[in-house]
Amino acid sequence: MTTTTRRLLDLAATAPACPDKDLALFLREASELHQQGFDELRDTVAARYAGLPSGDLVAAATAAGMPCDVSQDRDELVLLLALAEWEMTPAALAYSEMAEVAARRGVCLITEE
Repeated sequence: MTTTTRRLLDLAATAPACPDKDLALFLREASELHQQGFDELRDTVAARYAGLPSGDLVAAATAAGMPCDVSQDRDELVLLLALAEWEMTPAALAYSEMAEVAARRGVCLITEE
């Protein structure tokens, strides 16, 4: 079974040389995998920080370089912590690179009407 990260790395490696039609399909798959990977990490981060007071979550998010304040609810703070961690994963970096390749070629997930 291929992991989310492995598949995203494979798609990103294939992107520069594939035809635009295939790139659009690969980008859609990569987008879904990107969201799936982030959702899984968010659940892991939520479990890691379970039981900590909101003040500690604000401190952790601030230390991770994510702007936040004490008025944000717990779910928002967990989301920020997960995002800070996710952005530096190989899967997220591969997706970003693939999206940049697609954008340079005029390929995107939003269809024109």
